[in-house]
Amino acid sequence: MSRESEADSEAESEAESAPGELPGALPDTLRAELIAFRRDLHMHPELGNQEFRTTAALKARLERAGLTPRVLGNGTGLVCDIGGEPGPGRPVLALRADIDALPIPDTKTGVPYRSTVPDRAHACGHDVHTTVVLGAGLVLAELAGSGLLPHPVRLIFQPAEEVLPGGAADAIQHGVLDGVGRIIAVHCDPRVDAGRIGLRHGPITSACDRLEVFLDGPGGHTARPHLTTDLVTAAAKVVTEVPALVSRRVDARSGLSVTWGRIESGHACNVIPQHAELSGTIRCLDLATWRQAPDVVHAAIQEIADLYRAKSEINYVRGVPPVVNEPAVTDLLRDAMAARRGAASIEDTEQSLGGEDFSWYLEHVPGAMARLGVRTPGERGVRDLHQGDFDADEHAITVGVELFTAAALIDAAARPA
Repeated sequence: MSRESEADSEAESEAESAPGELPGALPDTLRAELIAFRRDLHMHPELGNQEFRTTAALKARLERAGLTPRVLGNGTGLVCDIGGEPGPGRPVLALRADIDALPIPDTKTGVPYRSTVPDRAHACGHDVHTTVVLGAGLVLAELAGSGLLPHPVRLIFQPAEEVLPGGAADAIQHGVLDGVGRIIAVHCDPRVDAGRIGLRHGPITSACDRLEVFLDGPGGHTARPHLTTDLVTAAAKVVTEVPALVSRRVDARSGLSVTWGRIESGHACNVIPQHAELSGTIRCLDLATWRQAPDVVHAAIQEIADLYRAKSEINYVRGVPPVVNEPAVTDLLRDAMAARRGAASIEDTEQSLGGEDFSWYLEHVPGAMARLGVRTPGERGVRDLHQGDFDADEHAITVGVELFTAAALIDAAARPA
């Protein structure tokens, strides 16, 4: 859905009140092209590490602009420098997008760009993120050709954000951060109106890990539970007691929580089973507590399982740490948005319990993520992320492109010549 004509007049009035003028506004012809590009991606979603069509489309468009993108080593995702190579005194500002979709059906109605792939959908807005970085790259390439981009910028189109522990780790191994001084990103937020962004110093997302627990016992008859391991009771106690136990072994302000999504055991009402499986997620607001979470969770599960004489095997899969916005880079995004659309277009945002592998980049370089508003102003309710009816107001593409181009120019102006 798009409200471009209405949004353009709003943007013009906002720009008039903005404190400064910067080059790099999005031309009408490119705006239309980007909307069409986003819709094409939306119709052809690809899962993590399978984004071959998406990668090819990005590569072809960047090459048409005279750029030389490099496909990452796994064959999906790419990186592209604009304005020359990084070097001493020329650190790169990186703009990151994630390009994968989700394994859920697209349930939207009444739009011509609904997914054409069964049980696949861009229900997290990665098609918007990708289009924003592409658009910013095309505008910045024009500025670089005119001598208006004194320091280089790097575009990172990363695969497999939705696949734990995230494609960012692989992208880093392929050298996408070599020469990078700062990195920025946006994430669609259906709670924020299109035309606005949300910002926050410090943690803006949470850590997310995956947990699998396997419990075993000799089994037996339900008439004689005292002669065996009552495995269903043991599993039930792990489900109910472990979250409470974990929450008492760390600072409550860290928000460490265990939430179960699956429990499976047994086949007959009068048979005590020999095996039970549980799986869920672990989320945490605090980086320091996240680092100790595996030990805390392992100990809690082991104690409960031992109490009920169940043998336990634990598979703790590291996911992603929290995204912790570096204050100076957050302020760069704030200054960029204020320059484009005025300070009134910026709102404070809360820390989300969702996970985002952008955090892996921040283990190496300072950076920040902004919440990109994608809700049509006046729309009732929220089309939440990871749901089949999710959609974005396409005015967000214009806002994201101009946010990133302004950030690149402001960052370049602040560096020594």
